[in-house]
Amino acid sequence: MASGHHALVRLGGVRAVVLFVACLFAFVAETQLSQYVQADLGFRQPYLIFYIVHSSFAIMFPLHLLYLSVASEHSMRSLWNSVLFTVQAHLSPKAASSSIPEPSFPTWRFARLLAFLTAGMTFPGLLWFIAVTLAPVTDVTALWNTNAFFAYVFTCVLSGGKWDVRRLIAVSIATVGALAVVYGGSTAESDPSDAVRAPHERRYVAATAPLLGDLLTLVASILYGAYQVLYKIYAALPNDPEVQADALYSPVPLADSPADELEDPMETTLLVQDELIHPLPFGLYPNFLTSAIGICTLLVLWIPVPILDILGVEAFEMPRTALTYGVIAGIALTGAIFNAGFMVLLGAWGPIVTSVGSLLTIVLVFLSDAIFGGAVETVTFWSVLGCSAIVFAFAILAYDLTRR
Repeated sequence: MASGHHALVRLGGVRAVVLFVACLFAFVAETQLSQYVQADLGFRQPYLIFYIVHSSFAIMFPLHLLYLSVASEHSMRSLWNSVLFTVQAHLSPKAASSSIPEPSFPTWRFARLLAFLTAGMTFPGLLWFIAVTLAPVTDVTALWNTNAFFAYVFTCVLSGGKWDVRRLIAVSIATVGALAVVYGGSTAESDPSDAVRAPHERRYVAATAPLLGDLLTLVASILYGAYQVLYKIYAALPNDPEVQADALYSPVPLADSPADELEDPMETTLLVQDELIHPLPFGLYPNFLTSAIGICTLLVLWIPVPILDILGVEAFEMPRTALTYGVIAGIALTGAIFNAGFMVLLGAWGPIVTSVGSLLTIVLVFLSDAIFGGAVETVTFWSVLGCSAIVFAFAILAYDLTRR
């Protein structure tokens, strides 16, 4: 029992493990709903659904605040002030630890961080959207799943860490396993990589430029792998005691003069800030960033909708039935849950474990298609072997994380 409890602590606690399981099932639900709304209900508006799902991220932080204000002794005001101060302490530690009663919020730095986060979540998805209209979905899906491998490469390159043989083997096994599942024909040509990608599968469009589509997918995979690592290094809190710190990801100061700003401003300033909460409740900070991405998406990414309509790329139309509205709402909710949880786990576990863990969605989609989708005939030796390889690789990385 003691060793099991120790492992849970090293994995970020019971809440992180429960959140991970919830993310996996949220992905499966969104994938099935996305296929249903396009194939059965005939609502084929991939970019519009993409926009709705990303905009729905905005609800996560308000819901989390509301829950904490009801379930805990903290007021909504103190929670809000604590989040703002945490962001300020992370982006501008010298200002946050100064003697000024109310130092200014680093608006410009936060705007730059938000622009990076929104771009990092958007560009890979848009490249995927273009690629699936050019290349076979099987090739695009297989190439996308290499983002776990690129996440490991960027981890070693950007953090200056040593190449760990055990992690490299585990990531390679997971990547090969994903390729085996995709080409094993068990995923019913669904996208098993990310909750928002599923609506972008346009299987009814013939591959017109497979080489270009494959190249775009490879670029998308590389960008997404880099995004995960950069998020962990720059955006995630480096001093959060709630999560397991990994030596590979050393804190990178964002201030202008890092040499004299290594002291934790939360520890010094909170001696006189009675209203602030430190540490923040689990997941509140990444949910704040997730909601900020959702608001940015809502305000900016509607612009391509009329452009795509005018150019005839994607004719804009509203859903015609209440059922379609309900299914789209379900896609948005499950997509928000998956992506918000993914952001939390990126901070808690790091991109290597999280990206390989997300490949477990392939296993769940495989089981879901086989059990509920009537796709038992698609089960092959290679698909079963690939799923087993992914589970085995994640087990290696999870065990490695508990040992550090």
